[in-house]
Amino acid sequence: MSDTVTLTINNQTVVVPKGTTILNAATRVGIDIPTICYHPALTPPAVCRLCTVEVEKQRVLQPACVVQVAEGMVVHTNSERVQTGRKVILELLASTVDLHDAPEIQAYLQTYEADPARFAGGVSRQAQFDVFEDNPFYIRDYSQCVMCWRCIQVCADDVQHTYALTWGQRGINSHVATFFNEDMPDTTCVFCGNCVGVCPTGALKGVIEWKMEQQLD
Repeated sequence: MSDTVTLTINNQTVVVPKGTTILNAATRVGIDIPTICYHPALTPPAVCRLCTVEVEKQRVLQPACVVQVAEGMVVHTNSERVQTGRKVILELLASTVDLHDAPEIQAYLQTYEADPARFAGGVSRQAQFDVFEDNPFYIRDYSQCVMCWRCIQVCADDVQHTYALTWGQRGINSHVATFFNEDMPDTTCVFCGNCVGVCPTGALKGVIEWKMEQQLD
């Protein structure tokens, strides 16, 4: 029995080990698939759906970060259907979240010609949250949070095993929180900085950096 899988990605034949995700298979041959929630050091949460691709004979778009390749699979990473899906995802994010500290996402907005104004009537997270400045090391600004869950993962089983961060509330009010909404010094946080390091949007940033930004505004 073969330990490899042969598939086609964008008309290119690709041979990869069994168990490889579509995202990693594409990366091996230089095909770029955009991501937000995915981080190579963390378990893919598959929540942002920006990495979705079109797989022939599949009814819906598939998240490339978690779907594994199969023998004979035919994948299109940049079809019209895929581009439309990514555009809408980006427009929804940008209509409610402050992305000025997210250069990669800003670049995606330009690439897919996303227009956040299409959903400008939505509920803005910017009006929902104050900045949490409850420790001398970093701030939490949930108006910039896209809920990729990277910080929760790195704080938990994937890296730190500290479990200071968790999910809070539901729906439009969903956000990263501490257990029982305690101030960070009153949690199990050891201020390792890993959560700040994996944040893609600036929702978590060093206090000094944040204070410098406030002075420039």
